[in-house]
Amino acid sequence: MAMPQTLASSTLPPEPPTLTNCEKERIHEINSIQSGGFLLALTPDWIIERASANCGEFLNQPLEEILGANLTALIMPEAVHAIRNRLSSLYRQDVIERLFAIVLQDGGPGFDLAVHTSGDLILLEAELSEESGELNAGSMVRSMIDHVQHQHHVSDLTHEAVRLVQALTGYDRVMIYQFHPDGSGEVIAERCRPSMEPFLGLRYPATDIPQQARALLIRTPIRTLLDIDSPPSPIVSTKTFADALTDLSMSSLRSHSPIHLEYLRNMGVAATMTISLLKNGALWGLIACHHMTPRTIGYERRTTAEVFGQILALLIDRCEREELITFEASTRQITTDLLASVALAGVATTDVAQLANQLVNIVPCDGTAFCIDGSVTLKGSTPSLEEFELLRSFLDGVSASRVYSSNEIECVCPSANSFKDRAAGMLAIPISTIPRDYLVFFRKETASTVKWAGDPTKTVEVLGPGEVRISPRKSFKAWQETLHGKSTQWTDAELRAAEALQITVLEVVLRLISATEAERKAASQTQDLLIAELNHRVRNILGLIRGLISQTRINAKDMDTFASVLGDRVHALARAHDQITAKNWGPGSFQTLIATEAEAYLGQACNTIHMSGPPVLLIPQAFSTLALVIHELITNAAKYGAFCGEGGHVDISWRIGPQGDLIANWVEIGGPPVTAPTHRGFGSTIIEASIPHELGGESAITFLSTGVKVNFSVPAQFIVLEEQPITSTTTTADTPLVGSLQGHVLLVEDNLIIALDAEAMLLSLGAERVLVASNVKDALAILDRERPSFALLDVNLGNQNSFPIADRLFEMEVPFIFATGYGSGINYPSDQNARPFITKPYTKDSIAKALGGIEPFIAS
Repeated sequence: MAMPQTLASSTLPPEPPTLTNCEKERIHEINSIQSGGFLLALTPDWIIERASANCGEFLNQPLEEILGANLTALIMPEAVHAIRNRLSSLYRQDVIERLFAIVLQDGGPGFDLAVHTSGDLILLEAELSEESGELNAGSMVRSMIDHVQHQHHVSDLTHEAVRLVQALTGYDRVMIYQFHPDGSGEVIAERCRPSMEPFLGLRYPATDIPQQARALLIRTPIRTLLDIDSPPSPIVSTKTFADALTDLSMSSLRSHSPIHLEYLRNMGVAATMTISLLKNGALWGLIACHHMTPRTIGYERRTTAEVFGQILALLIDRCEREELITFEASTRQITTDLLASVALAGVATTDVAQLANQLVNIVPCDGTAFCIDGSVTLKGSTPSLEEFELLRSFLDGVSASRVYSSNEIECVCPSANSFKDRAAGMLAIPISTIPRDYLVFFRKETASTVKWAGDPTKTVEVLGPGEVRISPRKSFKAWQETLHGKSTQWTDAELRAAEALQITVLEVVLRLISATEAERKAASQTQDLLIAELNHRVRNILGLIRGLISQTRINAKDMDTFASVLGDRVHALARAHDQITAKNWGPGSFQTLIATEAEAYLGQACNTIHMSGPPVLLIPQAFSTLALVIHELITNAAKYGAFCGEGGHVDISWRIGPQGDLIANWVEIGGPPVTAPTHRGFGSTIIEASIPHELGGESAITFLSTGVKVNFSVPAQFIVLEEQPITSTTTTADTPLVGSLQGHVLLVEDNLIIALDAEAMLLSLGAERVLVASNVKDALAILDRERPSFALLDVNLGNQNSFPIADRLFEMEVPFIFATGYGSGINYPSDQNARPFITKPYTKDSIAKALGGIEPFIAS
């Protein structure tokens, strides 16, 4: 085997640190990874040319024998096959494929893998799999979406999102950090442990995240630091590649910059995770997670968080679009009213001031200047006439035919220093050709106080002659700075309103110019030019509107498809998952599956599905597959088939074949005439391909003129015959509320989805704050810090139970209730046997009813 060579950090002499060094640092070629996993770089023929120095610890092989070896000789064929399948899914460079719980060597542990390409190399990263728990990615994402998708304001959306992400990941602090136009960022939502100093509302300078780091955050939306004090593992190589640098842009384990690590140490942070929030391909903000001790989050849980981050970014974009649409609708109405009043009453030169007053309703400002045909009308807080002439000369040079804005005029036009106390910002709208006429909105200086997270100035430490280094700030306590000479920023919505207003004003100005015969004759040439420019601008606006309509339609379709189709499919899987877990992950009823899907989609019309066949159970793998198939059949019938018209129905029958396989027939009757589609969509693919591909069965669709017919069969190994037919269940009326809560409440629940819903129930019952723990250790730690007013304890906590917590609560004289999915079949300790309990799934009402019976159990 070839001897390894440690890769150099650069082929060029090191550059002395300066204030701009962090902007130049090649963080994607840092050539080391975090030691929580290992990395292999493979040639297309699977030869390992580079590897992290610690890979031998994970693969039980000397590093010298790993380098230069063929991967197929080191890991099991099943693992190689799985990796090859994922590689075939890579359709471009900036894509990562992931595999979970892959056993690489016989008898070894499971690994989570990330596979991507870097130039001509295949990069394979591996981390030990997270211990199996109750995380179900599909169900988790569905639940998290349900909690946020009905929010219509960015503030409400982000505050709920940090709560969900903290519940999913368990980090001590979760923040959402929004970038401002100047590159700085502000914490707009936060969830942290009560003992931690809040960062909500603090601003961070743009230099905290250099440009090359922001570029990588776009390419790799999720980034983790497992342990700040764990030494990195360098990348080593055969002699052939000893001088080459490995591009780790897409690497999950890539080491962090030393300056960034020092920055985090100064904050007292030991582990982090960031999730990028992208809007139109640009970095809108980040979900930033901090932990005060080392923390490892499994790849599957990180992937769930990443998917939620992508969905959250879409929902943020939706909220901002809704606000923009509302603003634009109001401005359109104002301009329409303005044109209507002009058309009705006409405009004279003496009406210019009144017109300017009406325009203030469109763009909020402190003063206006209406300059037309050599006449200047000033209103409100503005420059003087002499000062405006200098400003007008400046505008002639920078505002040829477009709207121009600045919230700090002095920076772009030095002569503005004389009037910055009256007008610090301006929005200028050209309304003619040469000689240039303008409508200008002015805003006063707004002395704003910005709360920075510590002094944002980077410190340069002199180490010796010609030797300096950048030192990140060591304090992150709120540091206030008052900014002068600036007005409030002109928003994108206001700029777009100004562009629309430009057309309206042009029409008004045309009427103004033609007010008298003498003025019309003198301004004939100007009017022609105005009409030409108006025509040009109208065409541009109409083109823009056409493009917006087209793109909005496409986006709306995508959003509807995303929110509706994906949501429905995730709900179908979640319903299937609920039925399986209700049987302790045992076989589920085929008949109940159909009935559940029919009721979910058709509601009271679910009796239009006629079922017949023997009682049959499906093992979980087949149950999930059939859930999607039945879901697609029902939705297609509702959109295009038997459920479209009056009297239509579906007959679905099944039997057990000679080989023990399930043979089912779906027949639609009474719907509109059917023609075979020319294009098969994704739903048809699910119906036709999922059973053969995933279960080895058969499936066929026939498009008869009388209705769609589908025949499918499921092999016998997925079938269990049920002894008794499924009995229907009924629900009882809601129990009226009895008790209520106050103060801090302790919730102990190891299932995240149940914990999120229970937290909301307890808050709605009056709890001021809910302290959530998933195990005995965390719950007892909370009780060491404070005394809650009440506790709700899940009896079964994986391989633990909550009885030690109950004992502590009894000593503290804190009332509590047990919650269990086992009903009254729990063997409680003798001293806890008389405690009240509620059964899962519980509701707000069942908790409230139980509260009425806890007083006798409070220790005296």
